[in-house]
Amino acid sequence: MELSNPITVWLVLGLLLMLSEIIIPGGIVILLGAACIIVASSLALGIIDGFVQSMTLWFMASMVLLLSFRHVTQRLVGGDAHVANTDEEVDLYNQIATVKEAIGPGQQTGRIHCLGSDWTALGDGTEIRVGTKVRIICRDNIGFVVEPVIDSV
Repeated sequence: MELSNPITVWLVLGLLLMLSEIIIPGGIVILLGAACIIVASSLALGIIDGFVQSMTLWFMASMVLLLSFRHVTQRLVGGDAHVANTDEEVDLYNQIATVKEAIGPGQQTGRIHCLGSDWTALGDGTEIRVGTKVRIICRDNIGFVVEPVIDSV
């Protein structure tokens, strides 16, 4: 087996790429290696001849294989894609906080302590006294809208 033979070069390159899928998982490298095997087979059968045709076929075969089988290899190989909760307001909704500075009456803001920080808060129009437990209803700019927690016994 002579390495100056283009068929051998494409075959060895294809096998190396396919074996490197063990080290570089993701399902892409194995498809690029399969495209190299297609080029080696086409050279051996005399369908193509020369470097430019080989590179053109490799590029086209790579694109077809990647577009056709990428979803299959992703399902087999899997991935580490994880989307965390990106809406922090969902985490804040219904949280219980403690009033640090009286809220109200009316539109007068106060301060609450929640999640390790103090925040500006607006109530429901009534006066909410210091030490009262409140529930976060929603966010209003950089503060929160809260309501007193009613203990049900």
